[in-house]
Amino acid sequence: MSLGSKRLGGIIALIASALLGSCGADGEEVCDNPLVSSLPPSSFRSSSQLSSSHGPGFAKVNRREGAGGWSPLHSDKYQWLEVDLGRRTQITAVATQGRYGSSDWLMAYLLMFSDTGHNWRQHRQEDSLGAFPGNTNADTVVQYKLEQPVITRYLRLIPLDWNPAGRIGLRLEIYGCGYSSDVTSFDGNSSLVFRLSARPSRTAMEIIALKFKTLKNSGTLLHAEGQRDHSLNLVLEKGKLLLYHQQGVSSLSGGQLLVSLGSLLDDQHWHHVKLERLSTHLNLTVDKNTQQVHVPAELSHWHVHTLSVAAVQSHGLQKPILPNRNFHGCLENLIYNDLNLIDLAKRSSTQVIVVGNVTFSCSEPVSVAVTFTDSSSFLQLPGLTSESSGIVSITLQFRTWNRAGLLLTFFQIQQESSVFLYLSEARLRLQINKAGRTLLELSAGSGLNDGQWHSVELTSKQDHLGITVDKDEGATAHTSIPLPLTSDSQLFFGGCPAQGSSLECRNPFRGFQGCLRLLTLDGHAVDLIKVQQRLLGNYSHLQIDMCGIIDRCSPSHCEHGGKCTQSWSTFHCNCSSSGYRGATCHSSTYEQSCEIYKHKGNTSGHYYIDVDGSGPVKPQLVYCNVTEDETWVVIHHNNTDMTRIQSSDERNQHFTHFNYSSEEEQLAAIISQSEHCEQELSYHCRRSRLFNTLDGTPFSWWVGGPGPGQVQTHWGGALPGSRQCWCSLQDKCLDSSYYCNCDADYDQWTNDSGLITHKETLPVRSLVLGDIHRPGSEAAYRVGPLRCHGDKNFWNAAFFDRKTSYLHFPTFHGELNADIAFLFKTTFSSGVFLENLGIKDFIRIELSSSTEIVFSFDVGNGPLEVRVKTGLPMNDNRWHSVRAERNVKEASLRVDGFPTATQEAPADGLIHLQLNSQLFIGGTASRQRGFLGCIRSLQLNGVTLDLEERAKITPGVRPGCPGHCSSYGGLCQNQGHCMEKNNGFSCDCSQSAFTGAFCHEEVSAAFKSTTSITYILKEPNELSGKKPGTLPPSIHSDITLRGENISLSFRTSQTPALLLYVSSFYKEYLMLLINERGELELRYKLHSSRDVEVFSSRVMNLADRCLHAVIIRRQAEAVSVQIDQNPREDFNLTSDVEFNSITSVILGRLQETDGVDAESASLGFTGCLSGVQFNSISPLKAALLHGDSRVVVTGLLVESSCVSSSLADPYAAETTHSLSDQPGSGDPGQPLVNAIRSDSALIGGVIAVVIFLTVAALAIMAKFICSRKETYRDREVKAAQPEDFNEFPFSSQADSLSIPSENQKEFFI
Repeated sequence: MSLGSKRLGGIIALIASALLGSCGADGEEVCDNPLVSSLPPSSFRSSSQLSSSHGPGFAKVNRREGAGGWSPLHSDKYQWLEVDLGRRTQITAVATQGRYGSSDWLMAYLLMFSDTGHNWRQHRQEDSLGAFPGNTNADTVVQYKLEQPVITRYLRLIPLDWNPAGRIGLRLEIYGCGYSSDVTSFDGNSSLVFRLSARPSRTAMEIIALKFKTLKNSGTLLHAEGQRDHSLNLVLEKGKLLLYHQQGVSSLSGGQLLVSLGSLLDDQHWHHVKLERLSTHLNLTVDKNTQQVHVPAELSHWHVHTLSVAAVQSHGLQKPILPNRNFHGCLENLIYNDLNLIDLAKRSSTQVIVVGNVTFSCSEPVSVAVTFTDSSSFLQLPGLTSESSGIVSITLQFRTWNRAGLLLTFFQIQQESSVFLYLSEARLRLQINKAGRTLLELSAGSGLNDGQWHSVELTSKQDHLGITVDKDEGATAHTSIPLPLTSDSQLFFGGCPAQGSSLECRNPFRGFQGCLRLLTLDGHAVDLIKVQQRLLGNYSHLQIDMCGIIDRCSPSHCEHGGKCTQSWSTFHCNCSSSGYRGATCHSSTYEQSCEIYKHKGNTSGHYYIDVDGSGPVKPQLVYCNVTEDETWVVIHHNNTDMTRIQSSDERNQHFTHFNYSSEEEQLAAIISQSEHCEQELSYHCRRSRLFNTLDGTPFSWWVGGPGPGQVQTHWGGALPGSRQCWCSLQDKCLDSSYYCNCDADYDQWTNDSGLITHKETLPVRSLVLGDIHRPGSEAAYRVGPLRCHGDKNFWNAAFFDRKTSYLHFPTFHGELNADIAFLFKTTFSSGVFLENLGIKDFIRIELSSSTEIVFSFDVGNGPLEVRVKTGLPMNDNRWHSVRAERNVKEASLRVDGFPTATQEAPADGLIHLQLNSQLFIGGTASRQRGFLGCIRSLQLNGVTLDLEERAKITPGVRPGCPGHCSSYGGLCQNQGHCMEKNNGFSCDCSQSAFTGAFCHEEVSAAFKSTTSITYILKEPNELSGKKPGTLPPSIHSDITLRGENISLSFRTSQTPALLLYVSSFYKEYLMLLINERGELELRYKLHSSRDVEVFSSRVMNLADRCLHAVIIRRQAEAVSVQIDQNPREDFNLTSDVEFNSITSVILGRLQETDGVDAESASLGFTGCLSGVQFNSISPLKAALLHGDSRVVVTGLLVESSCVSSSLADPYAAETTHSLSDQPGSGDPGQPLVNAIRSDSALIGGVIAVVIFLTVAALAIMAKFICSRKETYRDREVKAAQPEDFNEFPFSSQADSLSIPSENQKEFFI
């Protein structure tokens, strides 16, 4: 090889090496070149310099020229250092260093960017924090990499904090790389139209990307037309970007709004926009925020063939979204798929039509704004330069989020007059005062706190004074009052200097927070750059040459549909109609299941439940059926009635679809978290088959399961896929050669009914019945509501029995919103419930003492703690609830029912919680301060952690945690006894006169004068078969009482009336009655040879048709009687204290009168009795509910409600349940009522119809059941053919699987 060839190869290798050295591993350019070191001194500017050797040109990292860096003349927060990179450049990192050989360095600073050297924009981290960390000494270089690269020409650094032992000192480096782009400018009358002939494939997505900048808040950005006269329109309206869909060449509507994104986009800064169209949805990205929207079906195979930019340039028949508002501003890098459209326009492509004056550069007007950052901000300017004209004119533009604030004030000290131009209730007001009196007030405009620029003009001439807002007429006044403004006056904008200043400035209003621009005095523009340079006027707490307004509601931190409003410094979420609460509407107002409502003491009723808490699934209204054994959630659909089908020659199948009251994701969540779900599926048939055989296509099927569901070919009670019915599994089908009763094809009514219990097949979504077209075919079906019980999440628990044990889970991700809820019980006074760590961030909840819980965390602003002190010990081995929440606004902690403690987040601080370690439950990574006890139902952001499953494989932790009666036993009322269950508890009401889930429901009945209930007391050896009358006296001799506990309630209008009678084998008795004077009378005869002792209460008129409660206690000779809330009355027995050998307890009329006087023997009771208890005996409850053989009922006994029944008709039906109100209308712990309001007459009519239909249905059903029993009996004995049964035997009303009603029960003996 020649020497020249070797040299050429070396040069090529060197070039290749250099090129490769500037590329990353993936071949992309590494954008981290130092940019400052090669810049000339003229590229640097500063607010001031300490000396020529401290000038800004010496501010280069690791350089020692001059004084070793830049230092300003004064070290305060108004200083800045500016670098001009010469052209727009991509910046990826910034590095700082202190001044060489000094004690001068920055500890914190702000970064500003600009394309023009004006209209600066602050760079923020995490969309909130603006400060960057600086140095700790003068020598170390501290580099900060930007999260997103910034495209800019000018960079300005503003010191915030510096070494207190020195002054501001800085050396700087900027890292990045070159940037190139294609730019075009539109003047509001120009546009570009692109004809896109290339048609993309139907599977490919279309992408339109661009950048834009503008000072106008409205204008059409893009108009994309496709086939079938559909178009997409991207428009800027009030600083927001809106995407519309239009259809039809003659459409006169404004189109359908698909999505709105972004805010304050009229700030003359570049904003990135990307529109992606896929087959089913659109993605719109504005800067860093993306929103997805499903497209109309017509656009699924739609593509763009014409793209108008900056205006609507179509055939003119569609109405523009923004008529007469074209885009005025600059566009950069307009790309359609991979096609550079601006480059096409530059090259005068035939695909491009240029309309008007389109230039390929971006000329930007200079507009200097000033930001009033806080209540201490003010701008002071000298008054008028000339008074000869007699005309005063002041104009300005402002934008703000605050409803109130002072815009302008000035004074005339000699005349004791003052003028205030201010915002109040988002209106502009002008007030002129003199000598403490208000001479004039004007107001104009409304809603001026919307963040938009608003123009204001204040004019005064001769007898005319006026204020104008946004070029409207505004408010004017004809007055001779002159404005007290002279050449000696000082104008104060935004506020006044701090107190103690020699200047006469008073501000009775709030200071202004917002932006001002285009300020003129008598037609002369105010040079705000001179103000910044301290060459004109004075100021404090201002940011000049920038508008620092932030839209804190875009994107909104309000969740679940909460409405976001804001002021200058913060935002607020209105959660009133969302069903959620908290600073960001994060936490649900409602409980997650009916099971939880029960354990808060709630009874059956309609409730809103939120199955995933703070998750995305919305709250739903369900019926919670709280029974003694289980708590059911009941979800109805559109047809739970029995529905009859007649045979038809016109159709071969009957199809029906069921629409549920809950949405799909709600149904799926309830089924998933429930321990058991079921749904009744009934088919009543006459010559109408279900499946027929196991082979071939079935006649009928149904669709069930999650999502769209799957075809199911089994019936209620059978196994999935079996093509069988319940009777086949029980070997009870009418014809053993078939697997369903209906498949036998009998010419009589029969049925196949049962419960679908396999959760993977629920809910039933649709039903197809096929064998209905034959002559004589008849059928009826019923699909009941979906019913589920058991909450697997609520009872998921783990017991920690070692301080060094813990459970670990994946890292908790709650960057912006984190809520943690759980229950615990312990006998120890301290321990960590939960901990998750990051590099610096952490989150922790712990029991710090027996009476205090601490929620602590750090998101980078330093540790914060929220504490709740209960004042009561929590190490009592009872369940206690904890709920902690942290969001961008605040942190809160709630323990049991104690007041919630809150801690506000620092303003403009870091907001992202960044964790990276495992989540520890019951302990810490250091195995210190571990928790001993039980943790249950632990949920993070609505997701339950499976503690039990993890505990099974973890030493020192056991799954489950028994023992609930210590916490929930108090819910059992009226002497009900709490019974432990693996998952929860139940109330044993056997020793109570009440019933229901909490022994809270009264057992009451209406009595006629002839009604009698006798409860016969039996000894154990009576069970051997002896009749009660044959037992010897010795059998009764053991039942001897020295005291009684009697309680009951009654209402009546009868006097006298017998309430209760207790008999004895020795003709002793106890009698409770109402005498002829309406007083309660208690009679004791405890010795056969002594007289009856009678105790009469002093409470009068008890036969007043009102409900009265009576409690009687006797202990030996001491007797006490209490009626309602009246004072207790005490009596003493004198005859005997033993009540021997009692035989029966009788309510109402006596059937045996042996030993009773004739007058008492004739008494009965007409009215209502409730909650009758004699010691441990509940005779009324035994008669109505248990069918006890020891109870004898004589006469008519009707179950009723003493609380609500009317004595005029004590047998009338009662209605006790109603639907709920709208979400958020009441206490979520109480049943919601009055959601369906109707006229009382209508309700009465409905009740009457229901009663009639119920009675008729019961009669028909009784007849059918008897016939069916006879049919089965005949079939078992002689296998006879089914007999004809031509009447349809089924009611269309919902059966017992529906929500239970309060129907009466009647007993006839």
